[in-house]
Amino acid sequence: MVQMRASWTNWGRALAALPLAALLPVAAMAQSADPVRWQLNMGKGVTASSQNAYEAHMLALWICVAIGVIVFGAMAYAMFKFRKSKGAKPDVDFTHSTKLEIIWTVVPVALLVLMAFPATSKLIAMYDTRDSAMTIKVTGYQWLWKYEYMADKPGDVVSFTSRLDRKSDEIRQSKVDARTADHPHYLLDVDNVLVLPTDTKIRFLITADDVIHAWWVPALGWKQDAIPGLINEAWTEIKTPGVYRGQCAELCGKDHGFMPIVVKAVPKAEYDQWLAAERAKNAPAPAPAEAAPVEAAPEAPATTAADQNAPAAAANAAG
Repeated sequence: MVQMRASWTNWGRALAALPLAALLPVAAMAQSADPVRWQLNMGKGVTASSQNAYEAHMLALWICVAIGVIVFGAMAYAMFKFRKSKGAKPDVDFTHSTKLEIIWTVVPVALLVLMAFPATSKLIAMYDTRDSAMTIKVTGYQWLWKYEYMADKPGDVVSFTSRLDRKSDEIRQSKVDARTADHPHYLLDVDNVLVLPTDTKIRFLITADDVIHAWWVPALGWKQDAIPGLINEAWTEIKTPGVYRGQCAELCGKDHGFMPIVVKAVPKAEYDQWLAAERAKNAPAPAPAEAAPVEAAPEAPATTAADQNAPAAAANAAG
């Protein structure tokens, strides 16, 4: 009896938790772009790629929820309706049902086809880097990132490195509990952020200099490996201004966990001002002006020996 009561108690708890579990995907729809602690669902992100991935994920999730409700509902109904205590007896003559076999073969195939068409079209769009307004080269190093804003003129190229911010580095090396440190973005801040314009299609060229890294910002909706000797492509178009954080997603060495990525999306006008300031800061110093040539003084006429003896000759004549 004790075991039966415990069993019924567990069943009751499980059934009571079903409505809450069903509401979890709905509550997760309003999540922010960056992941948060105890997040249970995929974030929507701030780009077309992230929206496509989110929609494909939610479609598959609701299909799985419907399948789960039907299958586990049928199991629960069969266990309680046809239990031995109510006199149910097994059908030893049942072998197979052609109709059921057709149904459980056709239905999964139809569901896979239903999910394949939108997933394929969105996957193709994710790798279409044509018609990009600008190009940024990303290079992974042990253990930092280098960004290069490509331009037609070599003098207009802006490049800088981005590494873990000094405060996070001091906290991790101080051996104190980071949860007590006054740093809301511990290990997720950098010294130089990647500034991008909103509503602009941006092409990324991603590679590495030493080992394999992976450039990943969840809010952008994609992740791309950075492989030495190869250049991978990706693109993004951020709709909402803000600061979005990510990390290296490929185990690349002892400081793999200290390679954060920070993307700051700003309106186009603000981005143009920032880019002009960076180009002015990196411009070579002007050459010093050349001094004007000094004019030479006119040379005095040469003095002969006769000229030097003239005063003495004049004095003798007067005497």
